[in-house]
Amino acid sequence: MSQIQVSNLTFAYDGSSTNLFENATFHLDTDWKLGLIGRNGKGKTTFLKLLLGQYAYQGKITKSVDLDYFPFSVENQAKMAIEIIGEIAPLAEDWEILKEWNLLQADVEALYRPFEQLSGGEQVKVLLVSLFLKGNNFLLIDEPTNHLDQETRKSLVTYLRQKKGFVLVSHDRTFLDQVVDHIIAINNTSIEVQKGNFSSWQENKERQDHFEQTQNEKLQKQIKKLENAAKSAENWSNQAEKSKYKTQDTESMIDRGYVGHKSAKMMRKAKVIEDRMEKSIEQKANLLHNVDRQDTLKIIPMESKKNPFVVANQLQIQYNKKEINKPISFEIQKGDRIAITGKNGVGKSSILKLLLGEGISYTGTLQMAGGLSISYVSQSTEELKGNLKTFARENKIDESVFKAMLAKMGFSNQEWNGNIQDMSEGQKKKVLLAKSITQTAHLYIWDEPLNYIDILTRVQIEEAILKYKPTLLLVEHDDMFLQKVATKQIQLEKEDSMKRNENGFIDIEVKPLIKWDKSNGEGCIASDKITKEGWKVGYMYREEPNPNNPDSGWRFLKGDENEEYMNNPANHHVFAINTICNYDPDILPYLDAPIGTAYIRISEHEFREDNGEAPIYFAKQELE
Repeated sequence: MSQIQVSNLTFAYDGSSTNLFENATFHLDTDWKLGLIGRNGKGKTTFLKLLLGQYAYQGKITKSVDLDYFPFSVENQAKMAIEIIGEIAPLAEDWEILKEWNLLQADVEALYRPFEQLSGGEQVKVLLVSLFLKGNNFLLIDEPTNHLDQETRKSLVTYLRQKKGFVLVSHDRTFLDQVVDHIIAINNTSIEVQKGNFSSWQENKERQDHFEQTQNEKLQKQIKKLENAAKSAENWSNQAEKSKYKTQDTESMIDRGYVGHKSAKMMRKAKVIEDRMEKSIEQKANLLHNVDRQDTLKIIPMESKKNPFVVANQLQIQYNKKEINKPISFEIQKGDRIAITGKNGVGKSSILKLLLGEGISYTGTLQMAGGLSISYVSQSTEELKGNLKTFARENKIDESVFKAMLAKMGFSNQEWNGNIQDMSEGQKKKVLLAKSITQTAHLYIWDEPLNYIDILTRVQIEEAILKYKPTLLLVEHDDMFLQKVATKQIQLEKEDSMKRNENGFIDIEVKPLIKWDKSNGEGCIASDKITKEGWKVGYMYREEPNPNNPDSGWRFLKGDENEEYMNNPANHHVFAINTICNYDPDILPYLDAPIGTAYIRISEHEFREDNGEAPIYFAKQELE
């Protein structure tokens, strides 16, 4: 067990007049699974980089562990994904990469495509596999769920539950609850560390906020009451002093000693009241600093008599002249809030872009109502440049309305005057959301709108959607958000590039292997018989497992079917063309096959100079 000790940490960005952190002191145990939360722009990523020593600061940070930061930087994005993994985790073997990749339920083909051609979710998966294989350093994981489909999030939950300790930045409430046991909260004026998951922290935060708001109201009333009492006492004392020497009508003399005594007593009383009032004011000044305002966002949909807005029938997106998703049919009626769900790389964003009129290849039919006004939030923020005033002018947005919307989302006046390029990813995403929300439109199309968005703003958006009921088509992976706002969900599934029969197997003509090739190392079965252009075939046979040999249970068939089985367990590899993949039950999805069944493993192989491998499929054939 090690600790990271933070003492009197003070930090401000160059040119900033205010400190982001000021005299923050706390400690972290490296066995804790820590969720780091806070509004966008509060310094979560900055804090991680301070731990890494990338910024100069005042105070002291003491640590005795090595740190790794996620996401990793990818310098050459033209390289294949598997090469990127090899550079980040140089000790990882191919079979280990394939094992982790399979656990994320990702297509093997994506490993052999350039990183820059992968979807956002596939790129995150590449970096996650690199993270899993890199080593056992203490992990600083910065928003890993952005772009990730729900299945991969579940796999990431499983992985993080097995880790000993880490710091995790995430705005996904369900995800945080599943993996963390402590919370680091960056508040408006402090940093606090609290035991528990996000829900327990939120419950405590709401209780504390309610207490402070109640105390604030109580002190406001008390201060007002004390002000009135002090004023009355002061007025009485002043009047008494004036009357010490004579009465107003008779000018008769009065007891000056008595009146002076009473006047002095009232002055002392006024002083006591004043002291109490100052103490109450001081107490009130210490309240509400960390209570965030949750202003209501307003969406104004454009009225229309047209219905439905969109009709799609047997729609399939094409990539390189191949359909990448199974056919889907749907309608978007006025008032619908439809979420398109599915694995990364299955074409969800492409469907949104198709509706926007971009040049996306597809089959099927798509009809859209004429004169349809669409407001769009893109997945990427890369095009954002300049300052917010220029952005509002170029997009024909009312500047005052736009500024008010951003203020409700947590923007400060200082940020309003800054450059968008210098903002955090969460703040950039808020710019796109504020633009869309301030626009009146028939249909709102949002592509992963909640990437990088803090939890408070997510709740604001949820409430605005439920209140103003815009017609909405979106891609989003935050399960809690979808449960609250979506009226329908469309599940997009990947199209098989080889058709399967009713039993789930591929019907093909199989040619026997005629060659046993050891040129690639320990033993790799290859065939010079091609059943279809681009395919090669290998056999695996399910045998009775040997209880004394944990690697038994599968054997390769080599040559024709009459040759001897491979009896050497060292040769029990998962077959891959020009690739050695060690036997591992975690990456054999067919281990429960009946005894006596032969499986044909097929690689749909594009013949490239690098001999990279493409999608792998399995067919079944009963041996004679």
